[in-house]
Amino acid sequence: MRRSLLITGVAVVSLLFATGPATAHDGEHEGEGKDAIGEVDPNFPAAALVGAPNGTPCVDGQAGYFPCDNVNLASYLPMSAIGGGRGSDVWGWTDPETERRYVIAGRETGTSFVDVTNERKPVYLGNLPTSGTNNVIWRDIKVYDDHAFIVAEAREHGMQVFDLRQLRTVDRAAAPVTFTATTTYRDFGRAHNLAINEDSGFAYAVGVREDTHACASGLHMIDIRTPTQPTFAGCYAADGYTHDTQCVNYDGPDSRFHGREICFSSNEDTLTITDVTDKAAPVMLSRVPYEGSAYSHQGWLSKDGRHFLMGDELDELRYEVNTRTWIWEVSDLTAPRLVGAHTADTTAIDHNLYVVGDLVFQSNYRSGLRILRADNLANGRLTEVGYLDTWPEDDDAAFSHGTWSNYPFFDNGLVAVHGYDGLFLVRPTLGRG
Repeated sequence: MRRSLLITGVAVVSLLFATGPATAHDGEHEGEGKDAIGEVDPNFPAAALVGAPNGTPCVDGQAGYFPCDNVNLASYLPMSAIGGGRGSDVWGWTDPETERRYVIAGRETGTSFVDVTNERKPVYLGNLPTSGTNNVIWRDIKVYDDHAFIVAEAREHGMQVFDLRQLRTVDRAAAPVTFTATTTYRDFGRAHNLAINEDSGFAYAVGVREDTHACASGLHMIDIRTPTQPTFAGCYAADGYTHDTQCVNYDGPDSRFHGREICFSSNEDTLTITDVTDKAAPVMLSRVPYEGSAYSHQGWLSKDGRHFLMGDELDELRYEVNTRTWIWEVSDLTAPRLVGAHTADTTAIDHNLYVVGDLVFQSNYRSGLRILRADNLANGRLTEVGYLDTWPEDDDAAFSHGTWSNYPFFDNGLVAVHGYDGLFLVRPTLGRG
């Protein structure tokens, strides 16, 4: 247990969480117990840093209350300031017309939209309520062509489509407002995750249930090239449940597949690579299990496409190992091989990671945002170069607190970090990689 850090002279308030657990996730998939509500640390300054006028720089290993290294804290919004409940996934959008930047943050009861153009004074614009019949923490968001696409594990939820250009006309003085979905895709009810290939205009819902097309919780493919008219495009069900995927128009080292659309999927106990160019007849290129797997969760390609970095959500909990990132060599799409694993100094459970240049941005629950440099992947190595610990109380291999995901793709270097405890806007001091 890490010793609590106190801030002298700062008013301290408790974080607001739901009063009871949401509907439990199917224990067969992902982490059982993720819905447990942890004890709230009374010393956690949930409002102390909201809209800090000058930000909170990382000095001598601290950004205010939060341990850090090479990451400054621009501002912090507790869940109570952006709609309440517990937070989950996060994505972002930059308006091509106004150049304003927005964070789109998932919550148990809906999706929050926050104007972060002034990162030290973010503005909560409003909430898009869930379209499901029950409230759950699992909500996932991606963006394509100025529209947000939102799925959830809530029953009868479908995929909400929201025209983000509506945010241009929100009266800041009247905010927060309640939004309405532009349309909703109803060919499935529940989905655990969503990926979008912005180059092809196709969305991939995974972990789907209540599915009219019987995709076996694999890739449920949707044509979103006309965002307000999403249409079913095909299934890939040959490997069963897919937890998360990254789908790209491939231009990597395996020249046999240049110009093809390829999905790299974390399928509970394997890395599975699929050619989905023909949505009516997708082809499995490889399916590789690995020793030490507990729950293959999510991953992302390196900038040159030679490696795939994967987090296994349950190995820290099940095998009592430190936070571990698996490194796959995928220059041969038909024969990927595991070349190493980065083991961190922390014991926290890993969750979502993304790659920008040679930097890897990891959200690792109770150890917060971790930034790794991916400059030695050929030898199976990563190097931690920065962090901001969003839950200073401990780095336990447990759920209920900390960060779920992050969005590191804003062109100005701002990173949005979101999860159980609120929205952190941070600025790494490492360059763009």
